[in-house]
Amino acid sequence: MRRSRLATLALTLAASFGITLTLAAPAQAAPADRYVALGDSYASGVGADSYTSESGSCLRSTNAYPALYNTNIRPASYRSVACSGATTTDVINNQLSALSSTTTLVSVTIGGNDVGFSSIMSTCVLQGETQCVSAIQAAEDKARTQLPGKLANVYNGIRSRAPSARVVVVGYPVFYQLGTVCVGLSATSRAKINEGINLVDDITRTAATSAGFTFADVRSIFVGHQLCSYGEKWLHALNVLNLTKSYHPTAAGQSGGYYPVFRSAAG
Repeated sequence: MRRSRLATLALTLAASFGITLTLAAPAQAAPADRYVALGDSYASGVGADSYTSESGSCLRSTNAYPALYNTNIRPASYRSVACSGATTTDVINNQLSALSSTTTLVSVTIGGNDVGFSSIMSTCVLQGETQCVSAIQAAEDKARTQLPGKLANVYNGIRSRAPSARVVVVGYPVFYQLGTVCVGLSATSRAKINEGINLVDDITRTAATSAGFTFADVRSIFVGHQLCSYGEKWLHALNVLNLTKSYHPTAAGQSGGYYPVFRSAAG
């Protein structure tokens, strides 16, 4: 009884002095978002291991940034149809059907395969500096003339199928830290590879902004974790035993790089 009277007195005094007493809040309800993830191997999580059996050759990882968002934020629904090797055409033909008028959040990482990321890196590793620089220059020319239209087609398709959704377009990390002692590719090749990635990211950012979407730029957060850096590497180098992993984010790159940038952009 004494405790009850003291509690009543405390509440009365608090009310008299305009003090608000905060009681323990109930657990936060799961967000109402209906989230769909689209894109290529950087969105599916190639290189991050822990691939789901249902994804088959698409190699969707539970460590990929969309899956981490689902685990940590717990939206009302989640589906990833991102797939290793996907191009903009693949997204349009095979992935946009996952969207609907009830979708409220979409992420997409796409464009790298349209300009030949994989074949370029093979050329650079196997054929030397001259061929590397030439291959990247050809890809840059293609990116300038073709990529804006290809991305616009994807973004128009997303907006058509999910008219009310927040759309986050997630870019690519620059592969190399320059100015360090590094074996393998020449400094010229590494700089040209970075130049090509920056061009793709800049074109993607412009296209995303033009569509009214948010561009999530992961380049700065990967600085210090790139290949040839002195910090923990968030990208796989060439792996002759598992070529698929090569030049893709590690699990740490997905969780420490991609996820926080996407989480911030998703709101």
